[in-house]
Amino acid sequence: MAPRANWKGFLKIGDLACAVALYTAASTSERVAFHMVNRATGHRLQRQFVDSGTGKPVEREDQAKGYEAAANDYIVLEADEVAAAVPESDKTLAVSAFLDCEDIDDLFFDKPYYLAPADKAAAEAFALMREGMRKRSVAAIARTVLFRRVRTLLIRPHDAGMIATTLNFDYEVRSAAEAFADIPQIDIGGEMLELAEHIIGKKRGRFDPAAFDDRYDAALAELVRAKIEGRAIKAPPAPKEGKVIDLMEALRASAGEADGRKGKRKAAKSAPAAKRRKAG
Repeated sequence: MAPRANWKGFLKIGDLACAVALYTAASTSERVAFHMVNRATGHRLQRQFVDSGTGKPVEREDQAKGYEAAANDYIVLEADEVAAAVPESDKTLAVSAFLDCEDIDDLFFDKPYYLAPADKAAAEAFALMREGMRKRSVAAIARTVLFRRVRTLLIRPHDAGMIATTLNFDYEVRSAAEAFADIPQIDIGGEMLELAEHIIGKKRGRFDPAAFDDRYDAALAELVRAKIEGRAIKAPPAPKEGKVIDLMEALRASAGEADGRKGKRKAAKSAPAAKRRKAG
């Protein structure tokens, strides 16, 4: 069954437009999820809004949004007032500019969506836009009202479709200078840097997301299975205490391990060939 579209509208580049649909590209729905329950009865608990002053529950019809103008001083905003402030959506992803892919700072990336033609009639125009962008190695910047908020999206060719990634606004991204302010300036060179480069070279690989295990989620799933089956739950081993190490010594040891693993891989690959020669 085809996935359900999160949003439908039009992708527009100049006078060229086509109907498109956005689909969720990343979801956390498959993670192990818990509910809060009453330990005594096993019944699920329900959330309830309580007045911080009176301590009494507040019914839904008496609840409103509020902006804290000063400490404990809130400006009440009614639902129709908030709705009126949200810009009208014309359902158009209007491309304003194209950027070189290498110039894009992924620090601003928020959430990815798959972008595809909404129907067969839009397929040819969609393919023209996709291949034109792929040929020039560019990504498109577009804006639209998405989920009741004006969002900027970065659109890139991907396989037979495109990826549309919502972008964080500039004010939402914190300054790197503040985060790195206390990092001391240290000159690294000589044998230490050569060993580090050697280790990195030996450990080069390819990006394979299937190889990344969610150990926490797997541990929770095993915990749930054990509880259902009435099995004893094994406690994880206690972490080993850290110890002060000599940086150069650690680099040399790591380099030796990397060389050893590469040698074993080469031996494993050459073993079948050696057996064939012996058999022949």
